[in-house]
Amino acid sequence: MNRCSLNIVSHARHNTLLLIAVYVVLALTSVLFSVNSAAQGFVREFPAKALRGTMVVQQAPLITIDGKREQLSPGARIRGVNNMLAMSASLTGVELVVNYTREVNGYVHEVWILTPEEAKLKRESGGKERSFSFGSDVDTAPKDDGKTPFNQLPKFKQ
Repeated sequence: MNRCSLNIVSHARHNTLLLIAVYVVLALTSVLFSVNSAAQGFVREFPAKALRGTMVVQQAPLITIDGKREQLSPGARIRGVNNMLAMSASLTGVELVVNYTREVNGYVHEVWILTPEEAKLKRESGGKERSFSFGSDVDTAPKDDGKTPFNQLPKFKQ
């Protein structure tokens, strides 16, 4: 009695070939139908609160936006021109035109690297006035060197 029929072996080969064919078809369709926004001239939609700036990654998570030192939030996402995630370490030292949003603590949370078409669209930059100040902004206050005459000292209401 032969338990291993030739028919089962041919079914296994057929299943393997079918599986390989399915993988090839899936790979080809993903390449053919992948969305490449830069090649198609597609302009992405950004949140209304997104700001425009020029970003340079110094050493992740430290970045500069428009020359001001900033920090990426934990879990920050940087999306490239093809809308796929980009690692901040791979962008070190490169000056990029970006749209970005901040989280509630002021850290930069989401960043979109812009295509030339997207960069041409007008958007508000992050250099606007604030209605609050940080402890590090105290440097801008006038300072007394100890040699100010008494009659020129600021007067306070009693």
